[in-house]
Amino acid sequence: MPHIHSFAPIEGNKAKLLILGSMPGEASLQADEYYAHPRNAFWRIMGSLIALDPAASYQQREQALKNANIALWDVLYSCVRPGSLDSNINKSTQQPNNFEAFFNQHQNITHVFFNGATAEQTYRKLVLPNITKQRITYLRLPSTSPANASISFEHKLQAWQAIHCISSTAILNLNP
Repeated sequence: MPHIHSFAPIEGNKAKLLILGSMPGEASLQADEYYAHPRNAFWRIMGSLIALDPAASYQQREQALKNANIALWDVLYSCVRPGSLDSNINKSTQQPNNFEAFFNQHQNITHVFFNGATAEQTYRKLVLPNITKQRITYLRLPSTSPANASISFEHKLQAWQAIHCISSTAILNLNP
């Protein structure tokens, strides 16, 4: 089975927040877009939090994240995974993205939010031991994946409100 690869980050120069997934699913890889599966709640949640139209073009959604000082990426650069489920990732094939370089380029990032448990666990195991940047707050949020069907959209949205609070503060701090 071949390795799959994640995308380049969505990033702006003033990013204060970083949202991390684990690895794009099959629908996202085929579309070459983050969170392309139609039942993934990510863009609906972002629409509620930062006033973006979840039905807007992908380029407009990317720009809305940048305007809100939010960067988006995945923990893994590459892995072997049949299908889309995180539980199917072959752990011996996991290669993380280069976060040291990312944080060096994005000195304003103060918060990292994990889109689900796998993103958090993988980051803590493969990335965190090598990170020298100290002043980062980490928070795991419920996965927006349709595989996380035991949690309602309303509950996910409520948990993800943490981003809205930080994002609003970040925007205020950058635009006095």
